[in-house]
Amino acid sequence: MIFRIHPDNPDERKIQQVIQLLERDGVVVVPTDTVYSFACALGSAKGLERMAQLKGIPVKEARFSLACCDLSQLSAYARPLHNNIFKLMKRALPGPYTFIVPANNNVPKWFVGKRKQIGIRVPDNNVIHSLVQALGRPLVVSSVRDEDEVVEYTTDPELIAERFEGRVDGVIDSGYGTVDASTVIDCTESEPEIIRHGHGPTEGLI
Repeated sequence: MIFRIHPDNPDERKIQQVIQLLERDGVVVVPTDTVYSFACALGSAKGLERMAQLKGIPVKEARFSLACCDLSQLSAYARPLHNNIFKLMKRALPGPYTFIVPANNNVPKWFVGKRKQIGIRVPDNNVIHSLVQALGRPLVVSSVRDEDEVVEYTTDPELIAERFEGRVDGVIDSGYGTVDASTVIDCTESEPEIIRHGHGPTEGLI
C-alpha cells in the first residue's frame, strides 16, 4: 500500500492510517532527510523481528536507530549527556545526523542488548516528525539502502514498494530520497567522535 503524503504539509488522515499499521506491529517505509527507511514502533518486538528479516540479520546483531521528534523526546531515551554533547545536538538537530548515546532504561533491554547504546535521530522531515508525534513514541528505523551498495530503487518509493511488496505493510511516497545516509557521531564519551561521514556536514560542527 502506497501512501502519498506531501513532504511539507502531511495529510493528518493518511498519517493516522499509517499509525494504525504501526500500532499493529506493522513495518512501513518512511521518508527521512536522508534515505528512505524501514520503520516500526518502539516497543514492537514483532516489528523489530520483521525489520531484521528485511535487512537479513539476526535481531541481536541489529544496529537500528530511534527517530525522535525533538531533543526533549531524545533525552527521554538517553542517559544524562555531557553539556558539550547536548550543545552539539542542539546545533545539529533536526538534521541528517545519528548520535550514538548511552541508552537509559526507557529503551527495552531486548532492543539494546549488551551494547547499552543507541543511535538516535531527529530527522528534518515533516512526515516522520508527524508520525512520531501522532504515535507518541519514537520509531525504530533502518535505511532501505544497503550499507555497501547504492541501488537506484532505494531512492524511488514506487520502486521500493514493488521490491518489498508483501513484506512491508506500507510505503510512504513523499518524493525521491537521497542515496547518502546520515553522518554518525559517537557521543558515548565526553568528546564526540565522527565514525561515519554522510549527508550531514561536519565542518564547524565539532
